[in-house]
Amino acid sequence: MSLFLRIEKSLHIHFDRAADPTSPPRLLAAMRHAVFSGGARIRPQLVMAVAIACGDKNPELTNAAAVAIELMHCASLVHDDMPAFDNADTRRGKPTVHKAFGEPLALLTGDALIVMAYQVLLNAGMEQPKRLARLMQNLTSGVGLPGGIVAGQAWECEVTADLGQYQRAKTGALFVASTCAGALACDADPKPWIALGAHLGEAYQVADDIRDVLGQAEMLGKPTGQDVLNGRPSSASALGLGGAVRYFEGLMDKAVSSVPKCASRALMQDMVRQEAERLVPIETRTNYRVTSALPACKLALG
Repeated sequence: MSLFLRIEKSLHIHFDRAADPTSPPRLLAAMRHAVFSGGARIRPQLVMAVAIACGDKNPELTNAAAVAIELMHCASLVHDDMPAFDNADTRRGKPTVHKAFGEPLALLTGDALIVMAYQVLLNAGMEQPKRLARLMQNLTSGVGLPGGIVAGQAWECEVTADLGQYQRAKTGALFVASTCAGALACDADPKPWIALGAHLGEAYQVADDIRDVLGQAEMLGKPTGQDVLNGRPSSASALGLGGAVRYFEGLMDKAVSSVPKCASRALMQDMVRQEAERLVPIETRTNYRVTSALPACKLALG
């Protein structure tokens, strides 16, 4: 079974277990809309890939950890799309939750998915309390303060923000949580996997910035031009489009090199290279690549 099929199957199983049928039906429908509307599922696939590299000693716990990561990611997208932030009409090529179900249910959907993420972990890990505690702490680090998703979104509300700090929190933190979760589910040391998550996470945000400028709405699955419209930190604004492309390539090269030595190292490196091509195709990179040095940047917002 491919990693993609494994996570899709696990998402359906754990969602159905956690979604009590006596719950408000429109809330459940909104949650399903948020989770099962497509997506590459790269974060939970990373959880599973790292777990396999570490022996995948407890597949059920691996699956639960991967599902929890994806539920957190989906929750962040629901909140990010709301009028208070991006006011986006589409996500993954479909109406955003607040457009399909209204703002009150969108807010509750994000909240409910956050709680469900922890519920999935708790249900799967209660018989292994030490491993569960480490997985819970890892997930909290990827989402909360000082450097998780919440902090990343909060930096958008500040007058100034360091671009790297913003990107590490907004996108990178949950990628680090993903690679670490795969190791923790196997009771392995997560430290060797931190660099892979960090480089991939930052690269994803840079790719998002690039495509936002290029107007690739079809690839993004959401409206483009949002960074300039909302005065958000952006690699493309700070470095220029060519500089952002070069920076992206450097991050992906670092991600490839940072895969620790393991039986599946070559396969994981190929996975990273394929993601680079999917995110920003080589033809696009060739057209916009530059050779000038990249400056360090601090951006003023608003």
